[in-house]
Amino acid sequence: MSKKINITINGVVYEVEPGLTILEAAQNAGINIPTLCYHKDLCVAGNCRVCVVEIAGQKRLAASCATPCQENMEVLTNTLKVRNSRKHIIELLLSEHNADCTKCYKNGNCELQELAAEYKIMSQDLIDLVPYKDYTIDMFSPSIIKDDSRCIRCQRCVRTCAELQGVNALTVAYKGDKMKISTFFENSMNDVVCTTCGQCVNHCPTGALIEKNYIEDAWEAISDPEKHVIVQTAPAVRVGLGEEMGFEPGESVTGKMVAALKNLGFDSVLDTDFTADLTIMEEGTELLTRLKKALVDKDINIKLPMATSCSPGWIKYIEHMYPEYLGNLSTCKSPQQMFGALAKTYYAKARKLDPDKIVSVSVMPCTAKKFEANRPEMHDSGYRDVDIVLTTRELAIMIKQAGIDFRKLPEKKFDRLMGDSSGAAVIFGATGGVMEAALRTAYEIVTGREVPFDNLDILPVRGLEGVREASIKIEKPLENWAFLDGVELKCAVAHGLVNAKKVMDAVKEKKADYHFIEIMACPGGCLGGGGQPIPTNPEIREKRTKAIYEEDKNLSIRKSHENPEVIKIYKDFLGEPLGKKSHELLHTKYVARNRY
Repeated sequence: MSKKINITINGVVYEVEPGLTILEAAQNAGINIPTLCYHKDLCVAGNCRVCVVEIAGQKRLAASCATPCQENMEVLTNTLKVRNSRKHIIELLLSEHNADCTKCYKNGNCELQELAAEYKIMSQDLIDLVPYKDYTIDMFSPSIIKDDSRCIRCQRCVRTCAELQGVNALTVAYKGDKMKISTFFENSMNDVVCTTCGQCVNHCPTGALIEKNYIEDAWEAISDPEKHVIVQTAPAVRVGLGEEMGFEPGESVTGKMVAALKNLGFDSVLDTDFTADLTIMEEGTELLTRLKKALVDKDINIKLPMATSCSPGWIKYIEHMYPEYLGNLSTCKSPQQMFGALAKTYYAKARKLDPDKIVSVSVMPCTAKKFEANRPEMHDSGYRDVDIVLTTRELAIMIKQAGIDFRKLPEKKFDRLMGDSSGAAVIFGATGGVMEAALRTAYEIVTGREVPFDNLDILPVRGLEGVREASIKIEKPLENWAFLDGVELKCAVAHGLVNAKKVMDAVKEKKADYHFIEIMACPGGCLGGGGQPIPTNPEIREKRTKAIYEEDKNLSIRKSHENPEVIKIYKDFLGEPLGKKSHELLHTKYVARNRY
């Protein structure tokens, strides 16, 4: 263990680990230093200079986020020189910023706005000196709006797209006062290699990048007496929504969320977890079918490893970056889209409703879900399967607009028929959750026994490491699956698209012989999605993860194939997994179709 060093901050001596920056040392000591370009997820940039401090013996102020601690260093964080410098920097940023805050979507949750209020920026002098620029607003994407007039050029979005996702849809263009954050040849984000994952939105400190919101569309549908409006909520929403309502990160608010949705006026409040269980039935069966065709029938056309298809950001990524592996994707639609298709068929029939009168709304932790719902192939019900997609943040806005005291809400349960789910479905919200849920069911189908892990917890696929590998040896299978006896099922889990690249490159270069791969576009999985509450950082993702697994542990049913409503829908409507009806509604038509 490295020997600690001594550093003096504002006259107090602290022992710190070598390698820490002044900013990190100050944060550990409970001293706040304002930042804008800094984010725990990203590399150090030192672009904004808001975090400057004085260091004894140095004439110039230093950026605390980019300056490592040294033995016997003396730091001052709150001198007149420091405060005046920070204030001047904030004024300069505001001078080029569209500061009409009351018209900004991020009003009340903008880091520049908070700093301007904290430092009491009242003067208009600099703002009046800077000529207005003819900024553009890119609204062509169904998921993301890019407003250059609100950009402070901190480059968080650029670093996010490069470091976390490896997509590089955003970059720095031009120099000097013409410098801007741009796309390839300044095309719309809808026309470049963008996965619409929304991580840039989640990391942007201002309103320069926001989700395209559909709040008014939802209110209009709810207010229309001719419409029957149903809502589904993804598993990650219940461990994120509370943060927008004043709860600490990591508190599950499932019951209060359901109560709030009922109070908003939705005709039926249902659970995406129900179709997450259906996804496991379909996807698990598909994996076993592929293994049989590959190992027994020696069918050379079968694509292995099979990859999950729940994450629309990942789907868009593989279309752009690895189109030759589209055949490796599971043909299953995501739980959101399965739900949408069933809402206007199975649900409509059971409730004796005209599908044309049903408005299907989903609440997702993800901006890419807006793009997914808008894809032209997502109409297998005969209608647009999912009409409106809201993020967790948008739902929070609606709850506040309705004047609902979220803390005082009594807990309520989801409505029946597509409202029941298992713990396996809940863990879809965390990276590794789809893999774990699939293994719980697939192993039991093959062997007749529960997966050989204590309390069904498949720990090797859990965690926040970028890439995780696991293997399960199949022993003494049932007669129908005898060909799998002794087979070691090899699995890989990745989250964040930069880690997806590592896995796909390993497959491409034949450095790995996986059978099954789970990839989620966002760090931490859906609970770290681009539509989740801001801020989202490693500590918050870890707390949300714990909440997800705690909810799974406390449910009486923890395996998808034991969900009574899943059993019922196969009996009454779908027939069997991978059957004709399932293929019509729950799967894409062709494995390798062009999904642009």
